[in-house]
Amino acid sequence: MSDAVYAIGDLARQTGTKVETIRWYERDGIMPAPVRTAGGHRVYTRTHLDRLAFIRHARELGFPLEDVRALLRLADDPERPCDQVDAIAGQHLAAVRSRIARLQTLEAELARMVAVCGRGRVAECRVIEVLADQSHAHCLHEGHGGTGL
Repeated sequence: MSDAVYAIGDLARQTGTKVETIRWYERDGIMPAPVRTAGGHRVYTRTHLDRLAFIRHARELGFPLEDVRALLRLADDPERPCDQVDAIAGQHLAAVRSRIARLQTLEAELARMVAVCGRGRVAECRVIEVLADQSHAHCLHEGHGGTGL
């Protein structure tokens, strides 16, 4: 149904995107401007719906907007080799893996802090002590300079 038209609310509902986000994407240029009716209402097509769904999915996967723009430019030229697409996705994968590693370190550090908490008074609370230690001597994270609790 390529000749279907959508109001902005319909587009928002079908893609799970807020109306204001759609307007922002239009102002930003990542979404093409829709035609307007004589009354000034925006009229969207299947092309808009597909593009917005692409943007939404890429953003849900954590791609920065700059990368989404680049991916859309590449998608608009389907005869190009996909090595640039692979490079963008590979860089994003590396960033995600790095973030996961940092979060796992954070998880371990927080788990140790909670595990050694004596559950007594705040004055004796190991979590408060560790957080208050500016030298980070009690931290697992190598960036904090400590050797552990």
